[in-house]
Amino acid sequence: MSEKRRLVLESGEIFEGYGFGAEGDKVLELVFNTSMVGYQEILSDPSYTDQAVVMTYPLIGNYGMNNDDYETLNPSIGAFVVREYNDLPSNFRAADTLDTVMKRYDIAGIYGVDTRAITRIIRDKGSMKCLITTKESDASDYKAIMAKSEVPHDAVSRVSTKEEFDFKDSEKGALHVVAIDCGMKMNIPRSLKKRDLRVTIVPWNTNASKIEELKPDGVFVSNGPGDPTDVPEVIETIRTLKGKYPIFGICLGHQILSLAYGAKTYKLKFGHRGGNHPVKNMLTDKIEVTSQNHSYAVEPDSIKGTGLEITHINLLDDTVEGVRCEKDYAFSVQYHPESAPGPQDSAYLFDIFIDNMKAFKKERK
Repeated sequence: MSEKRRLVLESGEIFEGYGFGAEGDKVLELVFNTSMVGYQEILSDPSYTDQAVVMTYPLIGNYGMNNDDYETLNPSIGAFVVREYNDLPSNFRAADTLDTVMKRYDIAGIYGVDTRAITRIIRDKGSMKCLITTKESDASDYKAIMAKSEVPHDAVSRVSTKEEFDFKDSEKGALHVVAIDCGMKMNIPRSLKKRDLRVTIVPWNTNASKIEELKPDGVFVSNGPGDPTDVPEVIETIRTLKGKYPIFGICLGHQILSLAYGAKTYKLKFGHRGGNHPVKNMLTDKIEVTSQNHSYAVEPDSIKGTGLEITHINLLDDTVEGVRCEKDYAFSVQYHPESAPGPQDSAYLFDIFIDNMKAFKKERK
């Protein structure tokens, strides 16, 4: 039997379970994800930096970890909270157990807790700090430990690439995309490469003049962790580049694009995380089932007068899921069209980006 661990919530609840993954006390932001599959992609998504993710699907670890499905090679998630952990995966692709990978990257885990109850608490009270610990103490001691932990504001700089590079085997693409890495999932450049695009990935704080020197046909702004207002440098870069190149943003990139045009963002009570969120495309009246992972959203009333229009809305809570500035060939979505393992309803957005680049080049000739 594994060592006993405790999950202590900022709101005072304490859940006792058993440990897997890395050892040591951790203070993190507690959130939940409703996906039934894809824990490897969740574990390796940089957007989960410093977060403890409660998986609502009860069995985790049963198909192990393979070498091909990582979204980053250096996972930065804080912890997994699961109902039942399986350490004997049955999958011909499995190269490691989840526990082995979590220990390798200092990711804590706790299992044997009531994830349904924890999810209900987050839903009712909102995302909050939590402590994962082996220490048996009283609530006041736990509260003091959490109070000492500040919310970090440097998550993007920690997970972004430190150097510019061309994505593998995409050097001869028909069109050239410069992708600003704010914590980018690797299935994004994979999705661009599939469409015969050359992809140059640059660090999050690359300025507009440097991007212009690279002579892109389009600029992409990636997903990433944290509050979009923590990266004013990226907002200023997009503000400078808008209208000069077609721009496409996903998730954090959607928020950054909106802020660059003058809109505002706010923090959601418990965020959107899962692979089953219905989104309505206001331009086509079609509904897409989408994959989401974010804590912040664009304030709809702040979009008025910015030059942007709302193109997509979330049918669960009417939050803004997409915007565009048609004359600037700029658009963004809050969800993930590149999502793996799925759904794949929104892959057409990459094709729109390509069409925008082609139309922009033709218009500027």
